[in-house]
Amino acid sequence: MLRAARHRVRQFAGALRPQVDAGARAEAYRWLSPAERALFETMTLRDQQHGIDVYRRLRSQAAGDDPPLFVAALLHDCGKGRVALWHRVAHVLLGATPGLRARIASEQGPEWRRAMSRLLRHPELGARLAEQAGADPDAVRMIREQESPRPDARLALLQAADEA
Repeated sequence: MLRAARHRVRQFAGALRPQVDAGARAEAYRWLSPAERALFETMTLRDQQHGIDVYRRLRSQAAGDDPPLFVAALLHDCGKGRVALWHRVAHVLLGATPGLRARIASEQGPEWRRAMSRLLRHPELGARLAEQAGADPDAVRMIREQESPRPDARLALLQAADEA
């Protein structure tokens, strides 16, 4: 429990001042098609930074190149859209009461409720966006299944890198 709390505090601190320098962007672009790059650019700077961090963790662990896995790492949060930091914090805190979180999330109504809905449904939304951008079907699958309780070996790597 303490480890999870520390992880969330570090995550929050990093989210306050996200940065993606030209070198990191070029590193990400190496794996992304022009349409996937355009999708990456729609993501908040915070999500871009996180995607690059997840990709780099995978690169440091993985033997060889796995383009679909790296694309999934870079784009796995593209379905979140533009959400404020407080939306993210509320989403995480409400995770302790998933029923309440689901009741609050709505595709209609005030923007804060729509943001909560995107956060809740971001794997499916992101998979659709990646598919529209022409991403490899395996990358699309990993984005869609990123929260699966029974991941295959490659998806487990993505989940571990996302949580690290």
